[in-house]
Amino acid sequence: MLCSRPVVGDEPFFVHLADDLIDAEDACLAQMARVFEERQGSVLGVENVPREQTNKYGIVDAEPIGPRLSRLKGIVEKPRPEEAPSTLAVVGRYILTPGIYAKLERIGRGAGGEIQLTDGIAALLADEAIYAYAFEGKRFDCGSKLGYLEATVEFALKHHNLGPKFATYLKKFVAERL
Repeated sequence: MLCSRPVVGDEPFFVHLADDLIDAEDACLAQMARVFEERQGSVLGVENVPREQTNKYGIVDAEPIGPRLSRLKGIVEKPRPEEAPSTLAVVGRYILTPGIYAKLERIGRGAGGEIQLTDGIAALLADEAIYAYAFEGKRFDCGSKLGYLEATVEFALKHHNLGPKFATYLKKFVAERL
C-alpha cells in the first residue's frame, strides 16, 4: 500500500481487496463514502462473523454510535476466538485518510512478516477517529473456492438474460445427480 502514496498524495482514498465481492443495491463504497463525508474520518467496512472464524479476519473493538455505525476503540489481526474483542470483521473495504501512510512507514513488519494494514490502523487510532460501518449487502468470500462458486451461481441467476436458462440448467443438473 505504501507504493500508492505518490499517486494518492494527501487525499483520502479507497482500498478494495479483490477477494471480497459485495452485492448491494446501493454500492458498498457509496454507503461508506456517505459515512466518510459525514464523519471526516477513516471508515472500515465490517460484518459480523461467527466467533469461531475471527482468526481469519481483522476484528474491531468498537462502540456503537448509530445504526450500522461504530467508533473504533481498537483492532486486532486474526485473533483467536477466545481473544477476539467482538465478531465485527473487516472485509476488504476501507476509506482511509492519508495519515495511514506515516503509520505504515513506522510500524515495521507484523503478522506473517508483512507490514499489516491492521497495525497501521491501530496506530492511526491515536491521532484520529476511525469508524466501522456494517454495510448493507451480501458479501462473498471469493478468496475461498466455495465462496467464489457461490458468487458465480448467485450472480448468474440474477443476470437478466442468463438467469432463467441457468436456473433451468441447475435444476436439471441437481435432479440428475440426487
